[in-house]
This record gives sequence, C-alpha cells and structure tokens, in this order.
Amino acid sequence: MASAGPRRRPSPLRRYAVPAAALLLGPVLALTACTDGDGSAREPKQVAGGSKTSSPSSPPPSSPSRTSPSTGGRSTAAAVPGGTADKPAVLTARTRLLDWQQVPGPIDDTVTRSGDWSLTVNKAGTQARVDGPGSGTGIGTGPRQHISDGLIDGRYAVVVLQDRQETRPSSAQVVDLRSGDTFGIDGGSDVPTTNGGSWALGQGRLLHATIHQGSYCIASVDLATRKSSLGWCAPARHGFNSAEITPAGESLLTFDDSRPACRTVVELSDTEVTPFAGVPDCKGWDGLVTDDGAVWSVIPREREIEAARTYARSGDDYYDLGPAASGTLTWCGDAAYFSRDPQRDGEPARLMRWNARDGLEVVYESAGGNAFLAPPRCGGDTITVTALAQSGDEQVSANVG
Repeated sequence: MASAGPRRRPSPLRRYAVPAAALLLGPVLALTACTDGDGSAREPKQVAGGSKTSSPSSPPPSSPSRTSPSTGGRSTAAAVPGGTADKPAVLTARTRLLDWQQVPGPIDDTVTRSGDWSLTVNKAGTQARVDGPGSGTGIGTGPRQHISDGLIDGRYAVVVLQDRQETRPSSAQVVDLRSGDTFGIDGGSDVPTTNGGSWALGQGRLLHATIHQGSYCIASVDLATRKSSLGWCAPARHGFNSAEITPAGESLLTFDDSRPACRTVVELSDTEVTPFAGVPDCKGWDGLVTDDGAVWSVIPREREIEAARTYARSGDDYYDLGPAASGTLTWCGDAAYFSRDPQRDGEPARLMRWNARDGLEVVYESAGGNAFLAPPRCGGDTITVTALAQSGDEQVSANVG
C-alpha cells in the first residue's frame, strides 16, 4: 500500500516509551499519570510537545540489497576509543543489512515473529492469534476491551487486554508455547494488575504495573511457577513506564508531575532503582541494561519529543550512537536496536543496531521517500519491522539469533 502524503507514525502494540500514554507525529501530547499522596489515580495531564515541520519528498537514491551486507568500513566500540559522559565518542555506522523476509498477511495487522512462532493482532485490536508448529491459539476481547500489547519471546506469548473506559484493571492471557497451556493474570491475581501501565516479557518473567497501599508499583510474575511478587513502588506524585527486560537486567522510565515531567531512566533490582550513570537530569526516555553498561536515549529539545538521541556505556567508555526516533529502543538477541527517521530529503528510514562487540550498524533501510518505522518488535531471536513509506509499506522479519 503506497501513500502520497505524510503518514502518522503507526501505533503497533509494541508501545512507545511515552510516560503513560501515546506519541503522535503532528501536534504531540505526552500524557502522564501519577498517584497523589493518598495513592488515588490522578487524571492525566497534557504536556505540549513539538512536531516535525518537514518530511522527505524527493525520490530516494538507490539503496543496497536488502539481503547483501555492505563492505563499508567497520566502526565499533572496540575500534573507537570511548569518551566520557560529558564527551562521548561519536560512532559512525557501517551498513550490514540483515536477511529480511516479508511477513505474510495484511500490513495493517501487527505481527511479531519468534522463530517458527508468530503473534498476530488485527488492526482493530480485537483479535490475537498465536501460531506455531502444529498448533494455534486465538484470543478475543470482551465488549469493553481492546488489545493494548502483544509480546512473544520464544517460550511465552502474552496478550494484554485493556478496558476501553479505563475504569477496570487490565488483564493478560499468557500462552506457554511448549505446552500450549494458557493462563490469565488480572485484577484478581495475588499481585493484581491495574488499569493500563507498562508490560514487559523476558527471561521467564512478566512485568506489569500494580497499586499497593496507595502506591504505584511494579510487579513481577515468574511464568514457570505463575507466582507474582511486588517490586519497587514509586513515591507519591511519581510514575513510571517503559519497563524493559534484557538478559542483563530490568529497567524503567520514572517521572514526576512537573511540566514537563522530569524523566529518569533507572535500573530495577527487586524493590530498588538506580539511575543510569551519565544520563542528563530529567532528559532520559528509553533505557536498556547491558552486561557491562547500558543503552539509553535522551530528548535534546522538549518541544520535539519524537526526536531523540541514543547513547551507550560499555564499562567506563561512553558512546554517542546518533539520532533516534523516541520510544523505539528495543533489545533483541544480543544487541540494542532503535529506529532512525530520515535525516535528509530522500533518505530512507533505518533500523540501527549496537552492541559493544560489533559497534553501530545499519541493519535495515526502508524503501525511502517520506518513510518512518514503527518500534521494532522482538520475538526472542527474531526481530520484526513495520515500515511505512511513500514508495510502499512493508512488514518484514529477520533472524538475529
């Protein structure tokens, strides 16, 4: 499906890391939700954001084959001396495209591939299906619900159902891909869910928001035993979003009720949080924990909240990874991925990859011409990308295992 004009950034189920709400191109509203001192939920407030005023319009130059790696120069964390938090080393990306394959089905369906498995949510957000070798599971919504999130990691699939009126707790249907068993997590669980909030799947755990004694908290579910535990609770008039799980740890984006909100990317450990080292105060957006450091993004200009810049720390070395679309930082396999909008007329949108071993790489390029990418969706060892471009839309996946 082609488009002749500017397109809104899509809203697939892999969420943007906007504090408790959505991110749109055009006039941007970041909605934040905190709790008052008595723990009651407060109405979201609107924080004015900026919008991009120009978009690519000229035809794109020819681009490399989707499946043939470039032989461009190597620029890795190991090859480039690291900088400091104040002066990080700037990395130049080489191009090494993954072997991308078209995802069958309508592009308006949100599909996340996970090896031989796939999780598909229809455009209306009313039906989900988990399909794999010799089996399939369908999950539908009730009349008051819509599917707000869909996650899969090779062992489990999770479909989150949210109340359309936002007055009842969200629920999740969990599918064990090995056994086919399905079980639920909801407002009646030992650590109950709450309305909305952030969800994350990985390492055999599921994170979700909860309310405990009037505080907004994070809960963790051990999916093998189906037992829940209460984690860190935000102070009064604070909240959190963008829960993430990597093999190295867990992270959150915390925020207060300032205008604009003061945002802090933190590492989560049981009931404690620790701010990421080297991130400017109140500027954080996305964050991932790595074996020897972290990857994060910041918002340089609050009135252009969709435009981020990504950084990484490996040991004591800091790196500047360049521009990013906010809310797209994702861990998959052994690396961090993030989307980059076209930086000049005619350029494609790109998917970037970084780890300390290989450095910074371009692993996907759109067809170009007024293009942008949805946040990449990880399925354990498979990554899926939805690209909307003036010259044609596509949904593709690649193995990263």
